[in-house]
Amino acid sequence: MTDDYKSKKVISIGVVKELTGLSERQIRYNEQRKLIFPERTGNGTRKYSFLDVETLVKIAEKREEGVQSFELRKEMRKEKAREEGESQMRRKMIRGQINAHFRTKE
Repeated sequence: MTDDYKSKKVISIGVVKELTGLSERQIRYNEQRKLIFPERTGNGTRKYSFLDVETLVKIAEKREEGVQSFELRKEMRKEKAREEGESQMRRKMIRGQINAHFRTKE
């Protein structure tokens, strides 16, 4: 099973509050600080994903440890860059394996 369902923006802020224990104000603060990026419906309602919920829980834990939002943003950028690098490496390896497997011998 893939994690695609985790990235779908379908959760209301009320449900996010219940899942994370955070207030609406705290959730919106994290959005203002560009730590999460909910989608907006046509009438402006915020919609979150399960990945957003997981991120909010991690942020709350780090904030309790005294980590500032700018440090969190920096850490999140590094993590995203690392993941993108790993993904590129995986694609190159798979491409190489496919090329090696289907290469014709003369």
